Amino acid sequence: MKRNALVSAAVVALLVAFIAGALALSPKKADPADAAGAATGAGAGTGKLVRDDSHRLGAAGTGKVTLVEFLDFECESCRATYPVVEELRTTYAGKVDFVVRYFPIPSHANAVNSALAVEAAAQQGKFEDMYKRMYDTQETWGEQQDSKASLFRGFAQELGLDMAAYDKAVAAKATQERVERDRQDGLDLGVEGTPTFFLNGKKLQPSSVQDFRDQIDAALNG
Repeated sequence: MKRNALVSAAVVALLVAFIAGALALSPKKADPADAAGAATGAGAGTGKLVRDDSHRLGAAGTGKVTLVEFLDFECESCRATYPVVEELRTTYAGKVDFVVRYFPIPSHANAVNSALAVEAAAQQGKFEDMYKRMYDTQETWGEQQDSKASLFRGFAQELGLDMAAYDKAVAAKATQERVERDRQDGLDLGVEGTPTFFLNGKKLQPSSVQDFRDQIDAALNG
């Protein structure tokens, strides 16, 4: 898959057709073994869609509608969908809860590294800042086989994080388990790739940006 160009606010309108196509396509598939695990887990129904420590974007909504995204910061389809999510956040601010779950794809060399960096930032109240930084810079580090952990550490410095605490968090087993727990929940819920969305517990497969909005509107009005 060829790398998507970085998306800025000035060109979002010009990319609507492309983004709609990305939404209509199947998400980036996990390795075959992971897909098999997802099928098994889905039958067991043991995964939790939202946990007490799940991260939310922006202010909480009314609680009536919750949109959950399982994502991989190295996934190009996730990056293409990112401006759509930002648009939805603006449109439905205060009405919809936007929840983010980690789902690093094993074939992406820096999927886990990026998730660990975001989680370490979250422990210092900078989840959303690092979340945005990963997508805004993905073109510079995505699809490369060498570790980008030092680059991500640089992002943490730029955000003004306590670097001793950041380094400790990235290396901590608990942080790694936090990321893996999200991924395992996804597998148990039948997630096979990224991005995967759930609206009030139902897996979404929107055919376009407008279809995405329509399904959210239906949930709000239901």
